[in-house]
Amino acid sequence: MGNLLNSWNKISLVKRIIIGLIVGIILAMIAPEAAQPISIFGSLFVGALKSVAPILVFFLVMAAISQHKSGQKTNMKSIIVLYLFGTFLAGLVAVLASFMFPVTLTLGAGVENVTPPGGVSEVLKALLMNIVSNPITALSSANYIGILAWALLLGLALKGAPETTKTMISNFADALGQVVRWVISFAPLGIMGLVFDTIATNGIASLLNYGQLLAVLVGCMFFMAFVVNPIITFVAIRQNPYPLVLKCLKDSGITAFFTRSSAANIPVNMSLCEELGLDKDTYSVSIPLGATINMAGAAITISVLTLAAVNTLGIKVDMGTALILSILSAVSACGASGVAGGSLLLIPLACSLFGIPNDVAMQVVGVGFVVGVIQDSCETALNSSTDALFTAVAEFAEWRKEGKPIVISKK
Repeated sequence: MGNLLNSWNKISLVKRIIIGLIVGIILAMIAPEAAQPISIFGSLFVGALKSVAPILVFFLVMAAISQHKSGQKTNMKSIIVLYLFGTFLAGLVAVLASFMFPVTLTLGAGVENVTPPGGVSEVLKALLMNIVSNPITALSSANYIGILAWALLLGLALKGAPETTKTMISNFADALGQVVRWVISFAPLGIMGLVFDTIATNGIASLLNYGQLLAVLVGCMFFMAFVVNPIITFVAIRQNPYPLVLKCLKDSGITAFFTRSSAANIPVNMSLCEELGLDKDTYSVSIPLGATINMAGAAITISVLTLAAVNTLGIKVDMGTALILSILSAVSACGASGVAGGSLLLIPLACSLFGIPNDVAMQVVGVGFVVGVIQDSCETALNSSTDALFTAVAEFAEWRKEGKPIVISKK
């Protein structure tokens, strides 16, 4: 048994995840009645990631800020610019795709017990209120804006603390990092449970009526992942971007696809940044921040579904209004929560730009929930993998200026 475990652990994590994926698909096809006992592995995996992520972020950021030396360079400005620019481009790509391949919907699906935000001001107000949230509440509810704010403040306050105090905080952060590595080692089992539950519970038949909508949504996300992001990467690092892009998609995107939560994927992204040799002071802040504001996939979902509603109702849209929609979807996407389906409730906000009534907009949200099995998985994979990609791009761009070699591990 020990030899079998050793042989299993010698296989790369991505290959083990693919094995778990294949096993989950096979089991879902031959024994769908076993959904409850097998899907529990997926629930446990996602639950473990979600539970460790908030406190990991809190201690990592606090340790990084408290030990930061004056004059020490970070790349946060570049990363934030990349996050916002990438999200805007995603909204623009979605708008252009919707003009090229107009989609209409069959409305009628209802959504109950959900309350969309009333406007951009409400989204921004919610973000600001999250900053001043009680720290205990922020940790328990995985409010990453609040967690980052408190960690930054405490880190600054601890700059003058004795080295022993800073070392203790750093030791806590390292210990939590080890816990994360233990949790991630169970990813193959967790992915098996997640894919089994998805196929056994939802099936594929319910998605057939929305083939064109899914094609536009997923096509835009693939275009961002394999065309736009590589172009941004190439401009920054001036070498073949695909080894880095594909590594981020492989190591981060696959896990995010099945967890469907940028927040749950934070530990995975931090592990990836560590493997890439990035500065811990930077990625310990940029990764949790990206899970909150870097929402290219969400911008695509908001734009495509909004314009699908516009086409269905026969509303004429000029390019000026479409550009405003791109900006609005990018701003709104920054307020999307890092959990499954977080972007859908922002669709009524974008629909209001075209005077679409809230009850009709909520029917569009209902369509979003129907296609969410695939849409939300692809959206999260794009969002989360791009967090790691842009963090790496910003630092590698500095390496290039300094003449340091950029080597992407093929593990």
